[in-house]
Amino acid sequence: SLCIISLSVVKVQTAPCQTCRKLTESFIKGLEKTANKNFGGGNTAWEEEKLAKYAHSETRLLEIVEGACEKTEFECNKLLEQIEDQVETWWFHRQQEAPDLFDWLCIEELRLCCPPGRYGPECKECPSGPGGVCGGLGRCEGEGTRLGDGECVCDPGYSGHLCQNCADGYYREKSSNDSSGACAACYHSCKRCKGPQDYKCLDCKPGWILHDNKCVDNDECGTELARCPSNTYCHNTDGSYECRGCDPACVGCMGSGPARCKKCARGYRLKGAKCLDIDECSERAIACPGLNEACINEEGSFHCDCADGFIRRDSICVENKPPKKGLFDDMTDDEILVLQQMFFGVIICAIATLAAKGDMVFTAIFIGGVAAMAGYWLTEKGDYMLDGFLKGR
Repeated sequence: SLCIISLSVVKVQTAPCQTCRKLTESFIKGLEKTANKNFGGGNTAWEEEKLAKYAHSETRLLEIVEGACEKTEFECNKLLEQIEDQVETWWFHRQQEAPDLFDWLCIEELRLCCPPGRYGPECKECPSGPGGVCGGLGRCEGEGTRLGDGECVCDPGYSGHLCQNCADGYYREKSSNDSSGACAACYHSCKRCKGPQDYKCLDCKPGWILHDNKCVDNDECGTELARCPSNTYCHNTDGSYECRGCDPACVGCMGSGPARCKKCARGYRLKGAKCLDIDECSERAIACPGLNEACINEEGSFHCDCADGFIRRDSICVENKPPKKGLFDDMTDDEILVLQQMFFGVIICAIATLAAKGDMVFTAIFIGGVAAMAGYWLTEKGDYMLDGFLKGR
């Protein structure tokens, strides 16, 4: 059985400490939830004996285990499935001597976690100072788990092995007592300072120059420090610079707008101090040689389109003539309906004439046609006429 348990421990070493912690916390909540489940509230010896049997029973254990993980918590369910033997061992044999399930299971048995203030595979001690772990001003990387390197990740404004120093851009405030004060932020351009004001700088951040204890912006655009790609220009910002695109009228520029061009782009011409658009449509004798084409000027260019009243078909502009109307295109739906009824009436009359001569076939067709027409009027038109009559039309 010892061999089986050791194999189980190896399997779950990859499970995170947080999963094990959450599992044990849910287990403890289940313990509290089922604490008085079978106690009716009386004081009889029988009830006390019944409660004592349930307290350490397998029934209670199963109830707690079933509610330890949500169905959607894959890692929790996977871990619980792997450590069923350890949970049963603690429940039936180790609960009295090791009442803290997290310590016994996650730290000692599964070796997934470390005690507070320790980190890594061997649970080494985190760097500590007078204020505790990382001087109380940071956190130990990997603390409480079998991971991490144990280095202090300092709070904002602090640096050093134990977070005992002020980081760049911060200074030590004076304390009313002998203890060292907190680290507060310098003026935004200061790297080191004696106070929060802009005139108390001792050193400057990159992009700034120290002058009379003030950090003054260094205009990189006026020096060779700026490196901008072609067809862009340097724009100075506080403590830095940025490269911005030239105007579309320019090929290379020294600043923003068409007046700062080094050279005019194709489709533009220098007029005065600016590169302005060339109106090819007015300057060229025949900008668009195609038949029935019109020239449309654009910024830096132009294009040819069909003149008004023409459309392009097979690369040629032809007159856009409206399609010829059919015989019934201008008729309304009501007029078409009347025409259909008149046509149907003519057909009925013709059949009636033939039926009157004694032809049985045409007589049958005549009767069927009259019945169909009557049915049509009694259904659709009948409803319309009845509705109009009821509304007083």
